[in-house]
Amino acid sequence: MKRRIKHVTVLGSGIMGSGIAAHFANIGVEVSLLDIVPFELTEAEQKKGLTKEDKAVRNRIASENFEKLKKASPALLYSPKFADRITIGNFDDDLPKIKNTDWIIEVVVERLDIKKSVYEKIEQFRKPGTLISSNTSGIPIHLLTEGRSDDFKKYFAGTHFFNPVRYLPLLEIIPTNDTDPEIVDFYMNYGAKFLGKTTVLAKDTPAFIANRIGVFSMMDLLHNVQKLGLTVSDVDKLTGPVIGRPKSATFRTADVVGLDTLVMVANGVRQSGAEANDFNDVFALPPYIQKMMDNKWLGSKTEQGFYKKVKNAEGKSEIHGLNLDTLEYELQGKSSFPTLELTKTIDKPIDRFKVLIGGKDKAGELYRKSLGALFAYVSHKVPEISDEVYKIDDAMRAGFGWENGPFEIWDAIGVQKGIELAKEAGYEVSDWVKNVETFYKVNDEGQSIYVDKNSGEYNKIPGQDAFIILDNIRKNKTLWSNSGAAIEDLGDGIINFEIRSKMNSLGGEVLDGLNRAIDLAEKEYDGLVIGNQGANFSVGANLAMILMMAIEQDWDDLNMAIAYFQKSMMRVRYSSIPVVVAPHGMTLGGGCEMTMHADRVVAAAETYIGLVETGVGVIPGGGGTKELTLRTSREFHNDDVKNNRLRDAFMNIAMGKVATSAYEAYDMGILEKGKDIVSVSKNRQIAEAKKIAKLLAEQGYTQPIEQKVKVLGKDALGMFYVGTDQMLTGNYISEHDKKIADKLANVMVGGNLSEPTVVTEQYLLNLERETFLQLCGERKTLERIQYMLQNGKPLRN
Repeated sequence: MKRRIKHVTVLGSGIMGSGIAAHFANIGVEVSLLDIVPFELTEAEQKKGLTKEDKAVRNRIASENFEKLKKASPALLYSPKFADRITIGNFDDDLPKIKNTDWIIEVVVERLDIKKSVYEKIEQFRKPGTLISSNTSGIPIHLLTEGRSDDFKKYFAGTHFFNPVRYLPLLEIIPTNDTDPEIVDFYMNYGAKFLGKTTVLAKDTPAFIANRIGVFSMMDLLHNVQKLGLTVSDVDKLTGPVIGRPKSATFRTADVVGLDTLVMVANGVRQSGAEANDFNDVFALPPYIQKMMDNKWLGSKTEQGFYKKVKNAEGKSEIHGLNLDTLEYELQGKSSFPTLELTKTIDKPIDRFKVLIGGKDKAGELYRKSLGALFAYVSHKVPEISDEVYKIDDAMRAGFGWENGPFEIWDAIGVQKGIELAKEAGYEVSDWVKNVETFYKVNDEGQSIYVDKNSGEYNKIPGQDAFIILDNIRKNKTLWSNSGAAIEDLGDGIINFEIRSKMNSLGGEVLDGLNRAIDLAEKEYDGLVIGNQGANFSVGANLAMILMMAIEQDWDDLNMAIAYFQKSMMRVRYSSIPVVVAPHGMTLGGGCEMTMHADRVVAAAETYIGLVETGVGVIPGGGGTKELTLRTSREFHNDDVKNNRLRDAFMNIAMGKVATSAYEAYDMGILEKGKDIVSVSKNRQIAEAKKIAKLLAEQGYTQPIEQKVKVLGKDALGMFYVGTDQMLTGNYISEHDKKIADKLANVMVGGNLSEPTVVTEQYLLNLERETFLQLCGERKTLERIQYMLQNGKPLRN
């Protein structure tokens, strides 16, 4: 029987409970978010004359946490209006309603006795067959079901989400011996398909998989940092993006998560008796960590941890780091290591490790020690915490934001070299590793296979049939490539155009590749997907190229380059084959324009998309201004609507607004409802785009006819000028911002037209291009482009 999840009840409205509730609301599920009834009235409640029987008092805890959920930054909801899918309540009044829910998720305080008491209440009202799970991160799952009914045990498992739930894709599924295997399969499949999670089947062992490995790695660093004489900022520079880890690296991550959380996991593992002595010592707290705990220097929650914001002599805020020897906060010097300089020309973090471990400075020593310990540790965790190496790597990528898991890194430097590093660090790897040639391979079908610990044979990583991994098919399926792009055969008559330039920026080599892909698809294939699996889809046009042409006043070449960009975007729209674009992550400027010209879009839920060109002093010049004007004109059925719609589109461009999710992109008119779709799973995105391209071709795709656009002329222009004048007067924008906005408005109303007029798309493209060129001649624009190239963010002046 198919199990449908229409309603979920989350018990516990704290940070994790709220995050879980928000994410279910994100995918369209109704959620009840419940918490305990407060023990006492607040002073404010007493002044209002409220009693403990009033609903506002009884729901206060859930209500306050719900308000925090709605205001969270970064946002927990894909769209603010999704908050309407969540209702709040309390355990005493609303627990009986769980008889109508499909899934109960317990997220109460991490105490076994409290959880058991909640389960006892649940059993009074839960309908047999209802899913029931716990988000515990440390309590053994089998202990939670002691004393529960057989039906409760059958449908129960640990479902360990990671915080923040929306952004960290790991979901560990931890069954007990009593959990029905079909229910385990449901949790695994639902998490992957509907919640967009990397679901990892974990054993009921201390800290499960990700926290077990992640906390070991962090604790090992905490022991080594003093021995090597490194500062907290040194370690964060060495353990962040340079090795494919989050910007928060080690110590900033500890501050965000909370030192108490790290210590709780470390103590839990150490006290469990699960570790051999040499590894168990790593989980012991260094003296400075114990001192920080005693002082309650826990990180962000106590406003000081490894870092602290302080006022300097001039009264300005500075971030000071903790001196681990003196336990005094001090301004950290700029970290510099010769080893890191050697990796500057290596784009992929996975390719840097061979260089990093060869460093002759403290950085090289830290990498050798920490990687050696990590390799030894993970080798002994198979099969203790996982029977398969890929589950450990999946967990670390999805739960800790590592770009590569430990066994992938080990492969990158060589299995035998990793064994040597482990010995140098004072550890022995598990015997099963000593005969392994490599942990992963790619088979002839382009599928990832992993080594089996017991047999030494290679097995296919399950679940790959649902998605396409470009890394795996490039060797055998690449039809063409240049320095910035590639064309791959996805099979079934569909090809993929992949942007592969630095930051996936759109320069001449990428546009040449795009046109070649469209030519090839029109001649020999049925459809085209434009997608990649980098960190971001595209950050937009190649600004360095534009800056060079503008400085040299090479206006003819710049004009031709912009015209070529526009023509390429129009080919995306008006080719004879269906084109499906699959944006994700940062999809800015030209990346957004490419997306808006697709026949269909399969956007990852986490797509941050917008036309941001005003931030560098120009307007969208690749068809973005034209396209939003065109889309707005379709709704010009009365005066109020036409002015409001045009004004909204104008403001989105003028302010460089970026959607914080694909759902917000619907509201901005960048994605079109009823046509474009959102994929909550980035892993499945290109496979879904291929299906849609194939379906459009099979349905008899016909090349579209270019559209006419109704523009409003000078009547609407006055409205915009009044608005920009007011913004300048109110100091919301600069003089140069006003100039950009006024020129943008001129394009969106159709230029020098005395009345509303129907024009062609090319008419607007010409206006757009002329305005772009005019603004490139402004000194302020050149300053902004230079600033953007140097600092990676726009300059407003």
